[in-house]
Amino acid sequence: MSRIRSAFEHGKAFIPFITFGDPDLETTEKIVRAAAQNGASLIELGIPFSDPTAEGPVIQGANIRALAGGVTTDKIFETVKRLRSDVDIPMVFMTYANVVFSYGAERFMAKCSEIGIDGIILPDLPFEEKDEFLPVCRKYGVELISLIAPTSDSRIEMISREAEGFIYIVSSLGVTGTRSEITTDIGSIVRAVRSVTDVPCAVGFGISTPEQAGKMADISDGAIVGSAIIKIIEKYGRDAAAHVGEYIKTMTDALKR
Repeated sequence: MSRIRSAFEHGKAFIPFITFGDPDLETTEKIVRAAAQNGASLIELGIPFSDPTAEGPVIQGANIRALAGGVTTDKIFETVKRLRSDVDIPMVFMTYANVVFSYGAERFMAKCSEIGIDGIILPDLPFEEKDEFLPVCRKYGVELISLIAPTSDSRIEMISREAEGFIYIVSSLGVTGTRSEITTDIGSIVRAVRSVTDVPCAVGFGISTPEQAGKMADISDGAIVGSAIIKIIEKYGRDAAAHVGEYIKTMTDALKR
């Protein structure tokens, strides 16, 4: 069993998203440890990009702050290597195809394998073009996580059949950000996924409260939260780790109910 699949073996998974280097690498390191200590099942680490098309203003702001602070892909790799000395839950990168292209896909995936990154999410990579990255991901044992959006419709089963690691179900149209309510029929998407695969699926985009997380996890295998965490980091800056840890604890507790 892959390490990513194992994150879903002990009940519903809570997956926090953290933009690497916001406000600085040292703080990110503390936040990742706080997330792991407070019950996160898997951590999604955002590699900052200058044009993050899938992101709303909150995560865009985090990207800008991280890049302004001088974060580079190599510095991120070094930090993950340090984290791996005591953080053993699965970790995946979320970034854009251009970041991997400009670094060199072979070199990028080799580095992921070396430092213990388990998977990668590329939100701007269409399913039909995933073969640009899939062979090199497989060569280095990095799982390429598929996304399914409310507009995927007839493609849901096709994407699901070839999925690995876990499936990221996008709860709402548009960009990331907290929402007061999620109106998409997530249940029907999950049923379509489960009709063809046993790969776990987690719901993200718009989840911010324990109630929302619990509701989405009831339907699927887990909940992903990004913008609500980034807002805490934006508010507390270098002192954010303890506050993020507390927030994650409320979310993981909600998923155990």
